[in-house]
Amino acid sequence: MRPGPGTYGSAAAALLWWGAAQIFHPGRETLVACALGAALLATLAGIPAATIVARESGRKDPGFVVIDEVAGQWIALIAMRPDWKHALLGLVLFRIFDIWKPWPVRRLEELPEGTGIMLDDVAAGVLALVAGIILSRWL
Repeated sequence: MRPGPGTYGSAAAALLWWGAAQIFHPGRETLVACALGAALLATLAGIPAATIVARESGRKDPGFVVIDEVAGQWIALIAMRPDWKHALLGLVLFRIFDIWKPWPVRRLEELPEGTGIMLDDVAAGVLALVAGIILSRWL
């Protein structure tokens, strides 16, 4: 979707996380484990998939590939409480770090093919996770 397919992918991931938490009412540990597992699966599937798409499209980081944003977004939400405020906080923080790409995020983007496509968003997700843990103490 345009504009900003990465934002749409991140928002969809946050909505899936929040929706699953509202429907299934998992315990804290279960929600953490599921978010971590989903992020890991998205990353492991995303690296070869993004490599194939990058090669076939002739682009280093095709904007229409959003599995990287999905993985990073789920990482950002790992420690969040399952309410809409924390889902929104995780979404905003992840998008800030994903767009800004501070060190080491920008550095990981330089890795080859699907690895670079995925791992810069994973790192942005980790930074958003840490920032979210700190900020959620004040909310």
